[in-house]
Amino acid sequence: MPWKAQHKEESRERILAAAAGYFTSRGFDAVSIDEVMQQAGMTRGAFYAHFSSKAELYAHAIRQAAEHGVEQLDRLATPQQRIDAYLSQSTNHHDAACPLACLVSDVAQRDDRVRATYTALLEGFLQRFQSGEEESGGRQQALMQAVAMIGSLAMARTVDDPELAAELLDAGRTLASNSASGCMMPQAPTSTPGD
Repeated sequence: MPWKAQHKEESRERILAAAAGYFTSRGFDAVSIDEVMQQAGMTRGAFYAHFSSKAELYAHAIRQAAEHGVEQLDRLATPQQRIDAYLSQSTNHHDAACPLACLVSDVAQRDDRVRATYTALLEGFLQRFQSGEEESGGRQQALMQAVAMIGSLAMARTVDDPELAAELLDAGRTLASNSASGCMMPQAPTSTPGD
């Protein structure tokens, strides 16, 4: 029986890898279960042995895509190297990239489980960029970096002008780098969602 459990786990990983690539490049609505399963080398019927719905697959797939990105970033020694690597991802909207950037509006339209997954991934991203200090200054610095990095990559992937995309990434890199080095910008008034 151990082989069967191992085989099932390997099959699940193939499904997740296929889904992560498709979802991060095309979003939820443009991807079918049939496409994912074909890419994974399996039939649609095998899907339900692993996932109860496309939404469940989506939540797991964006987590896997983010974890793969984290593995790449964790290999880098300095915050600046992580900023540069993150902002060097493809801006071609057909290519897979960080789900925090390329799925931001897609996830906003999904169920609570998917949004909770995105929130947890964002919190993990923030922790990686937060200095060792537990005080609010470290968190604020990490939030500024995340907004600069995720926001500039999301916009660069959305526009159809390569020069503008490059300018957006450069601006994001500058803002994130300034935040990482402690060059804090003036504090804006605090707002709450829905203002």
